[in-house]
Amino acid sequence: MKILIVDDSSTMRRIIINTLSRIGYTDVVEGEHGKAGLEKLGQGGVEMIITDWNMPEMDGLEFVQAVRAMNASIPILMVTTNAAKEDIVQALQAGVNNYVVKPFTPDTLKEKIESLLG
Repeated sequence: MKILIVDDSSTMRRIIINTLSRIGYTDVVEGEHGKAGLEKLGQGGVEMIITDWNMPEMDGLEFVQAVRAMNASIPILMVTTNAAKEDIVQALQAGVNNYVVKPFTPDTLKEKIESLLG
């Protein structure tokens, strides 16, 4: 399964990649902001997206809305520092399937991913 990680922090992308690797997901592509994420998505084969909210050029909400305009069914997990209930509601309304607040444990990320993928 190919997973797209979109986050402006290379450190956070590395943490997510390492966590994914430990739970058996090694086919990963990365983007440093929403525009780069859309480019990677356009190359095909992506079956799940993990995205941050706060990024330059195109933030996570704009990215999610653009993805939903192209593909309504791809699972999207938002991993962000935005912890307010209103933020979570806004992200879900934009089309996010699940939400993780940073900082998170590898177990939390694993649980969210597994619940998304059934």
